[in-house]
Amino acid sequence: MRTIFTLIFASIILTSCQSQSTDLSLRLEKGKEYKQITNSKATIIQEVNGQKMNMVMTIAGTITFFVKDVSASGYIMDTKFETLSMSMEMPQGTMNFSSDKNDPNDIFSTILGAMKNKTFEVVMSKTGKITEVKNVEALWGTAINQFEQLPEMQKEQIKAQITKAYGAEALKGNIEMVTAIYPDKPVNKGDKWTINTKLESGMSANMTTDYEFTDLTSGYALIKGNSNIETADKDAYIESNGMPMKYDLTGSMTSEIKVDKNSGWIIEAKINQEIKGDAYIKENPQVPNGMKIPMTMINEMVIKN
Repeated sequence: MRTIFTLIFASIILTSCQSQSTDLSLRLEKGKEYKQITNSKATIIQEVNGQKMNMVMTIAGTITFFVKDVSASGYIMDTKFETLSMSMEMPQGTMNFSSDKNDPNDIFSTILGAMKNKTFEVVMSKTGKITEVKNVEALWGTAINQFEQLPEMQKEQIKAQITKAYGAEALKGNIEMVTAIYPDKPVNKGDKWTINTKLESGMSANMTTDYEFTDLTSGYALIKGNSNIETADKDAYIESNGMPMKYDLTGSMTSEIKVDKNSGWIIEAKINQEIKGDAYIKENPQVPNGMKIPMTMINEMVIKN
C-alpha cells in the first residue's frame, strides 16, 4: 500500500513540475542598456513592361535602448542608432550608404551619420508593444536641414522617404516585429497565442502572428511564430519617388526567437518573409496610362543582442 501511495505522490509532483508556467514577458532593469543588432537582406523581383528587374537591398544597423524609467505598464527608454547602413544592387549598378562613411558629397550617408547617437524616446510595454516613439522625426529633420545647398523641395522629398523607412510609425512596426511577441500571461511549453502588428514602411500592412512557446533551457526560452501579412488598404495611393502608387500584397513570415530567461530580451531572432502581389502606378504625366507591376519580396533577417 505504501508503494502505491508513493507512486501516486511522485506522479502528482512530476505533473506539477511539468505544468509549471513560465513568465515570458519583458523584465528589463532601470539603468541598464539593451541592444538590437539587425542584418536584413531583401530580394525584390519586379516585372515592368514584361521584363523582370531584380534588386537586392541589404540593411544593417545597431540600435540601443537605455531604460530610464520603469512603471507597472512598461518601460520608458532613451533610444539611439549606433550605426546605420544600406546597400542596393540594381541592374543600373550598386549604391552603398553608411553612417560611418566620411564623404561630404554623399548626402544620404551624411544624413545617416548625423543621426548617430542622437537620442529619441521609445515607450514599450512589458509584452513588447511600442506605445509611443517621440522626437525621432524632428531629429531626421535637423539632420536633413543642415544641407543648405539643397532646394527646399528636395529636402522635403528626402524627409518623406526617410520618414517612411525610419519615422515614428515605421520604427514602431519594425521594432514590434521582434519585440511584440510575448503573451499577456504566464504560459506552459506548447501553449500558443496570437499577436496583431501594424507595419509601416512605405506602405501600411497588417500582420497576424501565431506564436508558440516551444522550448526552455537554462539560458533562454524559444518562441516560434507563423505570420500572415496583408496590405492594410489596397485602394490607398501613397507618394513613392514622386509618383502615386498603391499596393495589393499578401505574404507569410516565419520567426524563431530566443529570449533571455531572466530579462526576456531577445538573444537572437531569425525571420524569413515572402510577400507577393501587385503595385499600381496611378495615371500621371510621367505614366499617362498608369501601370501594374507584379512583384515578389523575399526577406531574410537576423537580429542579435
